[in-house]
Amino acid sequence: MDPQADPALSSCWSGWHDRLHRELLKQPKLLPQGAMLLLAVSGGQDSMALTALLLGLRRLHNWTLHGWHGDHSWHQGSSAIATELQRWYEDQGLRLAISRANAEQAGSEAKARDWRYDQLGRTAVEISQAHPDLPCRRVICAHTATDKAETLLLQMARGTDLAGLGSLRRERTLDSANDPTLLLVRPLLSFTRKETATICSELKLPIWNDPSNNDLRFGRNRIRQEVLPVLNAMHPGCEQRMAHLSERLSQLEDSQSALLRLSLRTLEEGPGLNRRHVAALAPGLRRMLLAQWLRDQGAPPLNHRQLDDLTSATASGEGPGGRDLGCGWRIQWDKNALQLEQKP
Repeated sequence: MDPQADPALSSCWSGWHDRLHRELLKQPKLLPQGAMLLLAVSGGQDSMALTALLLGLRRLHNWTLHGWHGDHSWHQGSSAIATELQRWYEDQGLRLAISRANAEQAGSEAKARDWRYDQLGRTAVEISQAHPDLPCRRVICAHTATDKAETLLLQMARGTDLAGLGSLRRERTLDSANDPTLLLVRPLLSFTRKETATICSELKLPIWNDPSNNDLRFGRNRIRQEVLPVLNAMHPGCEQRMAHLSERLSQLEDSQSALLRLSLRTLEEGPGLNRRHVAALAPGLRRMLLAQWLRDQGAPPLNHRQLDDLTSATASGEGPGGRDLGCGWRIQWDKNALQLEQKP
């Protein structure tokens, strides 16, 4: 179907719509035809550009759209932003659910992120219960190539493994206790923040800027305002290249994980691993296998120093020992076996 041949579509069609539409045609399972989609909307330029593009493509793909906004209460005007955003959504014929966090729930970047994903999961379940014939299986976030580049820089600075360098995937499970089948989808990862600003300008979209985005106490804000501008001045368009690198690393990590899981089968012994066989491996391979085993068992991720320590300790000749991994998890070993346990 040619969108320009349909008067109802051509009035809201742009080159940006065409670009996203063509990308989605190459990945039909990302946002399937006829799906119920829950959009996470902050009111900033990225989420407003996402909303406008999906609204323009809605008829072509037969989607049903719902919105969700999280009010972190980080500044005095947050409630007014939520109200104005909800009114704009209603003007577009869409519903926008609003959740409000207290100081404890949004006391840090990490806590706020966990709260948002939990609330998105709850909202998706509520939508599914209200529409049992069309359950909500996808939460849509407006992360861009710029976000992916920022995350790559942050992970490199903090110290991470291959999985951390390939984070912000186009699709992953939401990890919601409310619905383990719920997916988090990021359809704008080929767009930059400069492009989403242009989309908002050309489509005359309102933008609600959150003052907390200028707070340099948050690490991501410092990367966005102080680091990326310097890199872009030196190497224009660098965030897209870094985003592409992160995507290739995620593909490499997937291939590596598949091979590591095959190798782990030869090391299994009862509920754990044969320590003697693990200790006989080269340190680099031992490190990768231990990291993969911990991920597969659901243990919390370790930074590179913790992994290095664990790699050395499990290969030493010492007798019974162990390490606390956080969140109630502990790895223990004797001369023959490595085992994981999690306390309630």
